[in-house]
Amino acid sequence: MRALIMAGGQGSRINRGEKPLLLIHGRPMISYVIDAFSAAGTDIVVAASKKTPMTMNWCRAQGIDCIRAEGKGYIDDMIEAVTTLEEQGPLFVCVSDLPCITAEIIHKIADEYRLSGKDACSAWVPAHTVQTIRCSISYQHPINGVDACPAGVNILRGDLISQQQDEIQVLLNDPGLALNVNTADDLAIAAEFLKRRAAEKG
Repeated sequence: MRALIMAGGQGSRINRGEKPLLLIHGRPMISYVIDAFSAAGTDIVVAASKKTPMTMNWCRAQGIDCIRAEGKGYIDDMIEAVTTLEEQGPLFVCVSDLPCITAEIIHKIADEYRLSGKDACSAWVPAHTVQTIRCSISYQHPINGVDACPAGVNILRGDLISQQQDEIQVLLNDPGLALNVNTADDLAIAAEFLKRRAAEKG
């Protein structure tokens, strides 16, 4: 399955340059997301925009496929990118500011999607898990009776990309999905989280 990493946002809330290239332990944040999807066996394409030209240059320098969207917004850029790719089957669509995602999480989402028989899949994290890691929660929705936050990882069918798709909502109580980096505090928390994870793995 292909993975489309959305990296066209300006990151104005952090205001430290292009958000996908913000450094965590000396590495661009987007590289953690790319590595996770690569380890999960997906073919990766990054969708940058006129707002993130350095991200596009970085991808090219790393040999990572990258396409340029217009930068009109997440949904518009996603539809444009999938249309440009002429993707007909299912593909992952993931934000580039989720540095703590892992191949194991990606496999879980893919397995739930395949078992569901539905067109699409969205990943969610319990709100209480998000609150234990970070202060801000932008949106909540009940999933199976649990208040949950969207993780920024979806599977969508390319041939239906301009339509509303029947989806399974997968609830995963994994802190690695709870850290969308939107603020400087989030960036610091993600850095500490990744440091602890590396130490635990030895």
